[in-house]
Amino acid sequence: MKRRSLILGAAAGVAAPVLASGATPAAASDATTDRPRPRNYSPSNKASNLRTLPATTRQVVVVTAAGYRTSYATLETFAKVDGRWNPVSAALPARIGSQYFSDQHVEGVPTTPTGVYSIGPTMYGIAANPGVRYPYHRLVTNDWWNENPKSAAYNTFQHTTTNPGGLSEALWQEKPAYTHFAVITYNMPPNVAKPVPNAGSGIFLHEFSRTPSGPTAGCVSLSHADLVSVLRWLDPAAQPRIVMCPLESLGRY
Repeated sequence: MKRRSLILGAAAGVAAPVLASGATPAAASDATTDRPRPRNYSPSNKASNLRTLPATTRQVVVVTAAGYRTSYATLETFAKVDGRWNPVSAALPARIGSQYFSDQHVEGVPTTPTGVYSIGPTMYGIAANPGVRYPYHRLVTNDWWNENPKSAAYNTFQHTTTNPGGLSEALWQEKPAYTHFAVITYNMPPNVAKPVPNAGSGIFLHEFSRTPSGPTAGCVSLSHADLVSVLRWLDPAAQPRIVMCPLESLGRY
């Protein structure tokens, strides 16, 4: 339940991603500059104190907000090198749900769930593959995300000529939000064995739906350039995780 950026809230300034290599967004589109280039390790960076990540995870995305009462957030990326977490990107401006972070997200409420999640096994998009390392599915007519809690296929991708019902999204129609997106595995494997009805669905990392940016209905959104940089950097072999919460709650993880 994200339904692109809601037409709510004040405009947010959009800064270009600053990769560790100093690449601009244009340069970052070149495959040779898309690799993690960690900066000097800092024991106080947001990843360095995380304690609940799998030992095999070598990439982490950290999305934080100043508190539980704002839809403005930042997204930072970190890579583990020689056992230490190193920053890869500067803090990228992001938006979350119009009703902010929640520890108890439910279907139909525009909050962004807190927690630690994986990146889904397939990335998607209306546009062609921008060069991601994950399998990529280019969306076509009748590609849906099933957000009907009464459906056996709740919180999964479906290609069907019939609307699955509920708040299900016609993914191919969501421009520009779903130009490209990654699935955040909230209420789906491996975080839960089977989606729990009404616990929430369709939490994605996607593009701002409009300019200037607005809050989402539960997803995390970035500018186009920042999103592509992050999606191209993510590597399934590094078993990445995404951590989402207010700064005050980061110590939980």
